Amino acid sequence: MTSPSTLARPAERLHTAVRWTRAQWMLLMVVCTVLALDGLDVSMVGVALPSIGHELHLGTDSLQWIVSAYVLGYGSLLLLGGRLADLLGRRRIFLIALTVFAAASLVGGLVDDPAILIATRFVKGLAAAFTAPTGFSIITTNFAEGRERNKALSIFTTFGASGFSLGLVVGGLMTSFSWRWTFLVSVPIAVITVILGSRFIPRDKPSAQDSGHDICGAVTLALGMLGLVYTLVSAPEKGWGSVATIAGFAISAAVLAAFAVIENRVKHPLIRFGILREGWVARANLSAVGLFGSYLSFQFIVTMYLQSVLGWSPLGMALALLPAGLIVASSAPFADRLIEKFGATRLILTGLVSLGLGYVWFLRVGTTPNYVLDILPSMILLGIGFALAFPSINVQATAGIRDSEQGLAAGLIQTSTQVGAALVLAVTTAIVSGSGQEAGTASAAAMLDMYRPGLILSAAVAIAALLVAASPARRRAVAAVGTGPAA
Repeated sequence: MTSPSTLARPAERLHTAVRWTRAQWMLLMVVCTVLALDGLDVSMVGVALPSIGHELHLGTDSLQWIVSAYVLGYGSLLLLGGRLADLLGRRRIFLIALTVFAAASLVGGLVDDPAILIATRFVKGLAAAFTAPTGFSIITTNFAEGRERNKALSIFTTFGASGFSLGLVVGGLMTSFSWRWTFLVSVPIAVITVILGSRFIPRDKPSAQDSGHDICGAVTLALGMLGLVYTLVSAPEKGWGSVATIAGFAISAAVLAAFAVIENRVKHPLIRFGILREGWVARANLSAVGLFGSYLSFQFIVTMYLQSVLGWSPLGMALALLPAGLIVASSAPFADRLIEKFGATRLILTGLVSLGLGYVWFLRVGTTPNYVLDILPSMILLGIGFALAFPSINVQATAGIRDSEQGLAAGLIQTSTQVGAALVLAVTTAIVSGSGQEAGTASAAAMLDMYRPGLILSAAVAIAALLVAASPARRRAVAAVGTGPAA
């Protein structure tokens, strides 16, 4: 593994403008477009949830699965996706997975059966589980470590966050015609990107290492996470102390324990647990859980609040949340320079503080909020928080990792992001469903009371992530993540 202290030394790169060839720019745009498409898909469907629920007669707990099926498929196989990219060739894995994503998007936009709809979401998540870490490792193996890679990664991660944020507006526009367009709009974008990727992604040779794939590890991780989320979501209906709930937790824990045993014994594990002994890697992954887990749950609650409680249109709701997306999107040209100047750790802490304040501020909303005073400040704080923390966490998570494990490091940070989001969203849904109220049958005040504990949970998760990120660090870990002053 590269010595972390070396990351603070390439002074010649810090003071030299980054100049890329046209081929490098096109390569970066291809992988950035796919990451943005992943984020776009999650947030577009989030906006459409009330419309989907109305047309297909689904309750809050069922609607949660439309979101969770994607992030679970995404999170459960991200580590396998990253590892297979290292072992079988990044270009091949990237293009095949993107083709599957396009096909699943088409099917999802045409079906009427809720079970099939949820299944297509899971398949899309599986496809994204291969494109996301593969795109990440394509960047880290084609752009030199230091300022060049930091700039590429800051653009890459900001595209993902921007796609997630701006997808709210696109989702609002699409839903105004039909919720089905939130699925279908991804198809032509994915097809065009496959064509461009075939041209601009350089061919790479599979790893010369013995190419074990750890299928058992991938299966046990996926089953364990699915069981845990299902148990959390169904617990309010079945009872937290019921035999079914207790058995669900016990079986999920046993399967996840089996995953840990497999990872310690298999020749080519999905997770080489030794990588987490590097303090900065562990903190980055835990910070990612708090960042994305709190935000996805917040968006789920706010989407239902603005449309079900306040009666806003999908487009009106999307425009209300747009300021956060604009801040994230406009930060792309500056993120790498901020990381160089202040260090990733300091920016992560600042971003999580801003995120927590945004959640706390939103808690003051009522059934007749003033947008400028009650909602807009939260959107600004959340946009700043995401713009500072998201690219910094990704830089921190992959700093000092050798090229042969960049796919693993990329898959690990994105797994933390997605699996953490699924778990926090499952807990949020369990809290909301446990109130006994059903959206559409209760008064506006009662529905707001039903959603408020979910808002409190988002704030609590963000604050917990802040405490983790602020925990004392070994000197070598601090040096690993910033080309500027240590935080």
